[in-house]
Amino acid sequence: MRVSVWIFGLMFCFWTKAGFAQVPAENALLWEISKPGQAKPSYLFGTIHLICPGDFSLTDSLKSALSRSGQVALEMDMDDPGMMMTMMKSMNMKDGVELKSLITESEYNKLNQFYKDSVGIGLAMFEKAKPFVLMGPLFNAVLACQPQSYEMALMDLAKKQELEIVGLEALDEQMAIFDSIPYKDQAKMIVSMVNDLPKARKEFKNLVALYKVQNISELYSLTMKSEYGLEGNAEIMLFDRNKKWIPRIQKMIEEKPTFFAVGAAHLGGEQGVIALLRGQGFKVRPVL
Repeated sequence: MRVSVWIFGLMFCFWTKAGFAQVPAENALLWEISKPGQAKPSYLFGTIHLICPGDFSLTDSLKSALSRSGQVALEMDMDDPGMMMTMMKSMNMKDGVELKSLITESEYNKLNQFYKDSVGIGLAMFEKAKPFVLMGPLFNAVLACQPQSYEMALMDLAKKQELEIVGLEALDEQMAIFDSIPYKDQAKMIVSMVNDLPKARKEFKNLVALYKVQNISELYSLTMKSEYGLEGNAEIMLFDRNKKWIPRIQKMIEEKPTFFAVGAAHLGGEQGVIALLRGQGFKVRPVL
């Protein structure tokens, strides 16, 4: 019996060490993906979806990697002409749920006034929308600037090089995620951010600082601890999606060298995209 326990413990230690060996330790946002027998490498880049212009940068290394790629894969195909129609069809909560039923009357009134003052739009048009939809307009207030998008910049570069833009998941697939997260939790997060904007701004400032020094390990840790993001929903928002993406990434790489761009929080950790790709036999090294 003791021998069996000892062997199990030894195997557990081996598996644990092997798992940690796959976790990226280097500070980098751009990574090269290669595998024996693969003619050309593909690339993986960690984005931050919205950022102030003063913190935005497209490096020569990134542009060079993009120029050597045959297509660009974002989390979803933002070049899809049917995207807006799909968004309109899938943005509302199920079973006729309305925002007013998810928060108190005083919270609703405060939120409504905030959106009128800061965004220029009241909550009426968002009444039946999944609460996370409110996050987009809210980011302008959190950032205190007119933000830029890495995804939009990458799309512009891809179009100039006549590269096809594809998605790792369909829009309705992504929107369905927010039916898995309780609507009340989503609404609570919005209220929390509005109630304590200085704290939200500080957290986002720390996030941007880590992003600029390309510390994906600490960025992942901060994202996991955030009060305004994954709290209790990491499995749905990060881990499940990472696992789902791996066979899709593999298939795209087999077809042509691909430049993948996903949120930087998806890169780090034992269940991050880099560790999962390494677990499938890919060599994933930083491009500095």
